[in-house]
Amino acid sequence: MRKPLAAAGTFALAIGLATGLSAAAPPPAAASGPYNDPYCGITWGSLTKSAGTYSGAQITNARAGRHSCFDRMVIDLRGKVSGFDVRYASVYREGSGQYVPLSGAGDIRIVVRSAAYTSWGSPTYTPASWANAVNVRGFDTYRQVAYAGSFEGQTTFGLGVRARLPMRAFILDGPGTGSRLVVDVAHRW
Repeated sequence: MRKPLAAAGTFALAIGLATGLSAAAPPPAAASGPYNDPYCGITWGSLTKSAGTYSGAQITNARAGRHSCFDRMVIDLRGKVSGFDVRYASVYREGSGQYVPLSGAGDIRIVVRSAAYTSWGSPTYTPASWANAVNVRGFDTYRQVAYAGSFEGQTTFGLGVRARLPMRAFILDGPGTGSRLVVDVAHRW
């Protein structure tokens, strides 16, 4: 003999009520908003980001921008960059090994596996100030961008940040035959 559907539903409702669940109303949804969801969908973490090998590309510029969830640094290159190493670590000048002090509670060392000079030794990138290569005044996360030099085919930048926060690094093609190394650091966890 088959039970009528109403009886089966009543039985399920009785079990639900006995265990504290309600069949009449679904459980309340989690509150939504910027502080209850993962911050802007960021899942980057703060571990080393590294890829590729040395290339013949040459650094021509460094710049920074502000976004709603992160600050961004962009290193422009003439040619295709293929290698970088971005990590939370102390920063030292290329060639001399002299320590580069940075503002903020976290230091990010950005090594681009490309030179900032031509094959004849002429510079392709010369910031007005090595200590403040890019103006980041008023940024949420960035405190200082320092140029630490270029030697034996690699170039180092120091990025002083407010705290050890999630970061990512990646390469974008263009414009034209150039490329860009992008480093984003989130405003918070």
